[in-house]
Parts: sequence; structure tokens; C-alpha cells
Amino acid sequence: MYIPRDFGDPVENFWNLVERAILCDVSVERQVEVTGPDAARFVQLLTPRNLSNCQVGQCKYVLLTSQDGGIINDPVLLRLGENHFWLSLADSDGLLWAKGVATFAGMAVEIREPDVSPLQLQGPRSLDIMKAMFGDDIEALKYFWLIETALDGIPVVVSRTGWSSERGYEIYLRDSRLGDKLWETIMAAGEPFGLQPGHTSTIRRIEGAMLSYHADMDINTNPFELGLDRLVDLDMKSEFIGKQALRSIRAEGVTRLQVGLEIEGQPLARPNEKHWPLRAGSEDVGYVTSAVYSPRLEKNIALGIARIDQGAVLAKRDAWARIAGCMREEAGSVVGSVIV
Repeated sequence: MYIPRDFGDPVENFWNLVERAILCDVSVERQVEVTGPDAARFVQLLTPRNLSNCQVGQCKYVLLTSQDGGIINDPVLLRLGENHFWLSLADSDGLLWAKGVATFAGMAVEIREPDVSPLQLQGPRSLDIMKAMFGDDIEALKYFWLIETALDGIPVVVSRTGWSSERGYEIYLRDSRLGDKLWETIMAAGEPFGLQPGHTSTIRRIEGAMLSYHADMDINTNPFELGLDRLVDLDMKSEFIGKQALRSIRAEGVTRLQVGLEIEGQPLARPNEKHWPLRAGSEDVGYVTSAVYSPRLEKNIALGIARIDQGAVLAKRDAWARIAGCMREEAGSVVGSVIV
């Protein structure tokens, strides 16, 4: 599927997001629907996050792990009913993975892809716009919870989630015939609050250290390397795919960690489209996964993966390591030394 990625200047899109609100067509984010008597047990099999306390109407950020402990996807899980779940996917084929697992799991589940293409309404004015559409009661919707409701006769699921690092909501359309009406209804309600059509902001998501599948992680990256230990419960009784592998990884320790970076030099003209080598002197110590110029911070910022043995700064998950160096456009690499 295609995703609308450009409504003009990315910097203008960033300011629209952080100062007002934007509406993004993210219907490319497909859902995997799991239903049936064993739905809860099956969903737990897919993820190392403990879902025993996940209530109907609640959402959870989860990881789907392989038998080797690698990350297959990092969707948002929505629990619509006791035996009714959606996995709102990042950019990988979680549907076929779930179907493959179900084939051999021996559980009574049905796996399908519902046509519930979501929109994201994100930004500090998003609550004002939601109140204009749904009334003041919408303010009671808690972070990472959902409701099923209707907007001007359009059946929707609304969750207080989103991929922006700003307050926001995702609106899932339950009747695909009414897509244009839903878009225009939201835009009309948002006009007094400065709502603009937009796209997910690379600038804001790197500022907020929000990970992007394929860029910042993939099947060869494990949760401990990303500092996502909180999403892995190796002590719960329930089994999940990759449990033994992740136990071994935790026991042995990881050799690399995700780090935040600042890149000195001229503002990057555009986000990187491939990984850049990260070097300390002449030695390769990792790679830059996502990089962009932040007009608010007035500096180039990035996320990367670096070897732990390059010093205490890189070994701290929450530390920002500074890269003093320059951009070599022809080689697409970041060259410099790590300093505190």
C-alpha cells in the first residue's frame, strides 16, 4: 500500500505537529485481527510482554519476537473484547507470521486482516478537536485505551495512541465506504484549531527516540539491545516464542546498545535513507540508524547502535553520546570520536 508522505515542507509539517495538530492517513498500518476461544493465549504466545493484566478496552505497545529472540514487529495491541484483539502493525508482514504460528499452535483462533484503515490526529490541539467532534467526555479517554463509538454516523474505534511523541489519537474506520466523509469531517472540525493535513514527522519521532522498524530495529535486533527490557517478562508462567533465546541473551549480556547521537556540521539536507557507519578513530564501532536535522534543537540528531566496549557513555541506555565529526556525503558515513 502507499502512504502519503509529503504535504509540503517537512519542517513546516513538524511545526504544525508540535504547535497545533496534523491529520495523517496511516491506513498503510494494517491490523492483524485475532479472535476465537484461545485468542488471549495465542496473542501471549506472540509477545514477551506480560498481557495477563491487559483489560478489554486497553492498548499495549508490544514486541513480536522470533525463536531466536529477534524482533519481527513492534505493534500496538488493542483489546476490543475478551477474545478479540488487533495488532496494529509496523512495517513488516506480521499477518503471515501470525498465520504461520497459528498453523502449528494447536489453538482455536481465527487470523484475518480487517479493513479498518486508521487516521492519526496528533498534536497539542488534538484534544480540542476531539472535543469538538465527540464532546467533552472524550477527555476521559486514558493514554493507551480505546473506545468504540460513532462520528456523524461513521462507526469508528478511537484509541489514545499515535506515532508522534505528541498527544494524539488514532481513529480506525469500521466502514470503508465512508473514508472520504471521515477525513472531511475531521478536517472541518479542526479548522478553527489550525489543523493541517500532514504525515508522520521524522524530526519529532527522532527527538522523542521513537523507533522505526527496519530503520532502528529488525529481526537481527533483540529487545535488550534497545533498552526495551520492560517489554520482556522472562519470569511469567506463560510461554512465548523466543523465551529460551531471550533468557540466554539476558544471561550472557549484550555486546551493543542503542544510543542517541548529535552530529556536528552543517544541517542535514534530508533524513538518512540507509545506515551510516559509526567510527571511533579508524575503527567501526556501530552504525547510525536514523538521522535528521531538528530545527527546534538547531542540531543534527540521530539514533544508532554502538558497541558497549567503546566507553561508559555508550553503555548507558539513556545517555546522549556526542559525535564530534563531519558528514561524508560520498561515503554516507559519520566520522568522529565519542566525547562526554
